Amino acid sequence: MAITTLDGVIAAARQRVNYVKTASITSVAGIMFSTHHLAGNPGAGTLAGGNTANGVVPTDATAGFPLINAFGGSNSGYLTGLQFSSSVACNLVLYDRLFVAGAYSFNSNVTLATQPSYSSRVPGGTDFSGLELWVETVTAFTGNLSVAVTYTNESGVTGHTTGTVATGIAPTVGRIIQLPLAAGDTGIQKIESVVASVSTVGTFNLVIARRLATMRIPLANYSDQWGFDRTGMPQVWANSALAVAVQADSTATGLPFVCAEIRNG
Repeated sequence: MAITTLDGVIAAARQRVNYVKTASITSVAGIMFSTHHLAGNPGAGTLAGGNTANGVVPTDATAGFPLINAFGGSNSGYLTGLQFSSSVACNLVLYDRLFVAGAYSFNSNVTLATQPSYSSRVPGGTDFSGLELWVETVTAFTGNLSVAVTYTNESGVTGHTTGTVATGIAPTVGRIIQLPLAAGDTGIQKIESVVASVSTVGTFNLVIARRLATMRIPLANYSDQWGFDRTGMPQVWANSALAVAVQADSTATGLPFVCAEIRNG
């Protein structure tokens, strides 16, 4: 089933899922940082990916992600509302953490195998467009980390390679760097290999993220609320691993709060 009409939206069962962090870390202005490992509700998750050879697919049952109630029958779920705020001016990025592999060392050269699929968490089970590939710092680096990843693109074509990204500075814990996909690619089905160099200390994850919303906090302690006309009703699943990343205007991630309304029908 699916919600296809306004009447369907109004009649749909709904739930609210909260994500709030009660600890802040030092950030870099204009750079995205993870909040997955910070205290709050849900509690702190483990930043290190837990598997470098294959990677893992987190779910709402994994520590650090808010629980989502099961949908009725064969219903489909949608993000139909958002209430959000933060103690600092920033952008809040709500995303489904589809896949994570790591933590890789500063000089890793690893080919992955038997990677678990996250196709059940993309529309139709086949639409991998729009998925983003992130480097996420697990332990602080010394030196200018350089990373390149070979992957399978949204159409199932293997052997594509990201642009090599050099961070320019030594990344601190939680920093997120989005890797550019090859020209013409719009998404990613699978990570095939990763090569890192230049740094002498530090570890990182590779994260595949499905961005659901980017919310602007123009000043400290500002709050706002969106309905389904603003969220666009992207599809979500009862096992989605919802998380929030922060792109602060200043040098602290602050205390983000997001309440997501999910309807299913």
